[in-house]
Amino acid sequence: MSDIITESKKHTGRGSSAVLAGNISVEEKLRILGDGAKYDVACTSSGVDRKGNGKTMGSAEGCGICHTFTPDGRCISLLKILFTNECIFDCKYCINRASNDIPRATFTPDEVCTLTIEFYRRNYIEGLFLSSGIIKSPDYTIELIYETIYKLRKEYHFNGYIHAKAIPGADSFLVEQLGYLADRMSINLELPTGEGLKRLAPNKSRKSILFPMKEIQTGIKNNRYMNGMHNKKSLMYISDASYLDESRNALMDNLAKAGYGIKQAEGMSLKEAKAIETISRKTDNTDVGSYIGTKNRYFVPAGQSTQMIIGATDETDYHIINVSEALYDNYDLKRVFYSAFINVNNDNTLPSTERGPELLREHRLYQADWLLRYYGFKAGELLTEDRPYFNKQIDPKCDWAVRHLGLFPVEINRADYYTLLRVPGIGIKSAKRIISARRHCRLDFNDIRRMGVVLKRALYFITCEGKMMYDTRLEESYITHHLIYNEKPERLIGVGEQITYTQMSLFD
Repeated sequence: MSDIITESKKHTGRGSSAVLAGNISVEEKLRILGDGAKYDVACTSSGVDRKGNGKTMGSAEGCGICHTFTPDGRCISLLKILFTNECIFDCKYCINRASNDIPRATFTPDEVCTLTIEFYRRNYIEGLFLSSGIIKSPDYTIELIYETIYKLRKEYHFNGYIHAKAIPGADSFLVEQLGYLADRMSINLELPTGEGLKRLAPNKSRKSILFPMKEIQTGIKNNRYMNGMHNKKSLMYISDASYLDESRNALMDNLAKAGYGIKQAEGMSLKEAKAIETISRKTDNTDVGSYIGTKNRYFVPAGQSTQMIIGATDETDYHIINVSEALYDNYDLKRVFYSAFINVNNDNTLPSTERGPELLREHRLYQADWLLRYYGFKAGELLTEDRPYFNKQIDPKCDWAVRHLGLFPVEINRADYYTLLRVPGIGIKSAKRIISARRHCRLDFNDIRRMGVVLKRALYFITCEGKMMYDTRLEESYITHHLIYNEKPERLIGVGEQITYTQMSLFD
């Protein structure tokens, strides 16, 4: 660790970033800003398959999640840090809110770049997750993030995975430019309703969050069509880092045509340069389309995600999954992440978390989210206004099945694929195996067990050759009781044990 810090110190104070350096050491900044980033869970690094090209450092092939494993057994991690924990906003649930008296720190762009490269060279990480508080203004903050990632791509030649946070209220042009450098972008919804946001995060609004989310969605969609990838699941490749020059160089060329010298242009902010360039285009009809939206340049190729805090306000599970479904349908999100609320500020206006965060509720929401994305369920099927919460003792798929026993049992040898997916204990792979295998023979319970079907859950809902595995009653209470027993509640998160909120940090 010490040699990484030493290497980073060499770059502190270079260029315009010197004003951000301050008197605090890089090691202390890393300790503060690494710890401050642990509350943001939206760090999945999937969606791109960009191999190394021999000219740059790193790739984005086969990435996973922070501290997890790829299919080939490699441990993958991201350097997850804040650019700054300074913030002009005063969100009641946030440890970095303006009214908190906590140690503050801000990286310089070069410090972030050097830390990323040095951690990568030592095989500690394979990518960067960069979030930030809001320093001075949203535009000022996102320009610093853009400068950081631009340097990392162009000057440090880093071709690995980068997840960047969009800043609520930032200028659309800045968000767009950042999208051509990052693999994934996210902007946190924070709370499920606008009312909750207004009460706990008065500096933010639903519009300031959803507007850039829609712009990112539109940019992704247009870019796919431009590159001949109409299917959102198509793999995205960025094979050459030279595309990074197109945006800035073309912009500077157009500013030069408008009568601005290169040095003068380079000293401008991106927002100022864009405004002048737009005026130039209107006056001399210069075609500046070459620097944005061009073919073979990819905009947020890994898609966008968001995060919701669960339990800070009194929304039901029914309300939350309906919001998630709307986000998937209307904003084409890759993932919605859920974060169980913990009262890190000990604020009396917030719910108490003395018994620990609602991790089991968070877990059930993730399971329901999976059903929405991959199993063809709708939010209105899983819960209703009359029954607005999941049964925490069994998973949402079992909970749905025991409430719809009129649809069961289903015959394994005749049921279609989508019917099989609705059977508890049958997943996507096992359903496909069943469809394939029964073309050649009649299946029994031993056959489907070998295909991966979890019979301790499925046996209540299926027949093979018209027979159930055991004699059983199709009654909700009877089956629910047995499913709860099979789940072994003492092993469930948050049941019968004291849970503390911890997450691995760089210094553990």
